[in-house]
Amino acid sequence: MLRRDPLLRAYLGWTALACVLFLVLDGNTSGQVRAFWAFQPPLDLALAICSWRVARLVTGPIRRFWRVMATVGALFTIGDTWQAVSTWFPGDWSSTGGTVQTVCFGVGLTAVVTAMLLHPQPGRTGRERLAFWLDSATVLVAGGVVGWCVLAVPGEYSRPDVLAMLAATGVCITAAFSAVKMILSGNAPMHRLAAVPMVGSAVVMSAGAFLAPDSYLVRFLPTLLIAVGPRIQQILADADRTAFGERRKKPYSLLPYGAMVVAFGALVFALSGGVGARLWGVVAGLALICGLVAVRQLVAFHDNVELMKRLHRQAHFDGLTGLANRTHFHEQLAAALPASPALSVLLVDLDGFKSVNDTMGHAAGDALLLAVADKLRAQIRTADLPARLGGDEFAVLLPNCTAEEAEATAARILDALTIPVVIEGVPVTAAASIGVAAASPASDATSLLRDADLAMYAAKHQGKGTWQRHDNTMTYATR
Repeated sequence: MLRRDPLLRAYLGWTALACVLFLVLDGNTSGQVRAFWAFQPPLDLALAICSWRVARLVTGPIRRFWRVMATVGALFTIGDTWQAVSTWFPGDWSSTGGTVQTVCFGVGLTAVVTAMLLHPQPGRTGRERLAFWLDSATVLVAGGVVGWCVLAVPGEYSRPDVLAMLAATGVCITAAFSAVKMILSGNAPMHRLAAVPMVGSAVVMSAGAFLAPDSYLVRFLPTLLIAVGPRIQQILADADRTAFGERRKKPYSLLPYGAMVVAFGALVFALSGGVGARLWGVVAGLALICGLVAVRQLVAFHDNVELMKRLHRQAHFDGLTGLANRTHFHEQLAAALPASPALSVLLVDLDGFKSVNDTMGHAAGDALLLAVADKLRAQIRTADLPARLGGDEFAVLLPNCTAEEAEATAARILDALTIPVVIEGVPVTAAASIGVAAASPASDATSLLRDADLAMYAAKHQGKGTWQRHDNTMTYATR
């Protein structure tokens, strides 16, 4: 589909024609500069039109992003057209734009970076957003370090040229980083196939400024690449309105470490020139990058701590009620048996819970379970451990609790459950059967829970107000 698109083929043909002219005009500086600027506006205009068409296909933040891209295309068109016309007047012909072109280019590129950085990141915490901005700052500084390392050579560049190149390099690298970061976060306002050439334009623009500053073709390629992206997105969106960023999220980012590697490479390069302004500038930039990465690591450490807490909670506590789950309850019971001379377990099973689910729905059933959990918490001591073992079955671990005290606790819980709970305007009573098991010196976690389970079922079949004591097990039931 993309290979057969006539507009993409026209882009390539237009670029090939520009390449031929650059070769034919080799040695004719004014002619090459005029060709360089004359071939820019059509691609800029295509960027604006395709971006606007994509914006009309979507809504919300994605539409805002593509409207910014359309505006950027218009700015590039104005600036490059002005420069193309200016080359026909006497002056210093250069592939570096004049004031109007530079302003339009700078404003446009800054708008793209800003739109990328400010694009919404739903579902992200404040620390995750802070990490994103720290990564952005790290890469921006790395771009500045590279620019300073290459350009800070006494006598070769004027101060305005150095500052302009530093700014352009930093912004280009940050633009590439922002696009890559959005793709990895799964919230990019563009499909991966559309983002790749746009990222490539920033990379080629940055690399070309240092590796091939005199090559008109290399400096022309970014214009082609940035125009290709919106056209690819338009083709994909015409076929599928949901063809934008893939919803995936990487748990880590290697880009800050890549920025450190780049900065260390710049340091090695600067050392070859001896101690001077270039070396000290690179050292200062490297120190700043290390500081930013350190803060980024601190943020990641806090994120990891929060993640471990969430994983621990998911592994040990019930997701609905917040009570301990079966695994955690069993672990705590096994740990408490050797340490507590007197220990009891309550096993609570709701009566008629299924009818609540069937007649009022699962939301009402969940509300009833939450209410039961709250009543359990209210009737036990701080040291006691309430748990939801699954479904409508609850348990309470009572350390340092005699059989008589456990009996009193069970009675309080049953009295609390007789108070109706209003769910969706309907009063609902949570009747329950409770089995009580007191530990003996020979008890282990499995046997004690089995005794409580037997007591609970005996109570369920005996009827209301029946107490039964056998071995170390007591039962009590309500109907």
